[in-house]
Amino acid sequence: MIVGSDISRYPNTPRPTCRGYLHKRTQSAILKGWRKRWFVLKHDGYLHYYKHKKDEGKCRPLEVTKLEGAEIGVDTSLGKPFVFKCIPQTGNRIFYFCATSNQEMKRWLEAMDKAVHP
Repeated sequence: MIVGSDISRYPNTPRPTCRGYLHKRTQSAILKGWRKRWFVLKHDGYLHYYKHKKDEGKCRPLEVTKLEGAEIGVDTSLGKPFVFKCIPQTGNRIFYFCATSNQEMKRWLEAMDKAVHP
């Protein structure tokens, strides 16, 4: 049981398909670089992310992105290992993620691919 999560309040809610820390590339006017964030891919195909794991179920996500129809895949253009990108259908944004291992990257890519093609 996850304390502080909506799962404890709604036991019939399906568990997220994938969750964990990833580094997300930040390209704002003020901040540039990689930030560690807690990501939750829900069964409805929406990717939520939070600043910390403890924020899930307690705070609103920093952002929610619909993955259906998105373009996802490994990215080697940044010269960093275990990087993959997601280009949602809506908006004109590209998300770059960095996993801690090849296995972790594959886990996320498989889960995201299921959300892209429901």
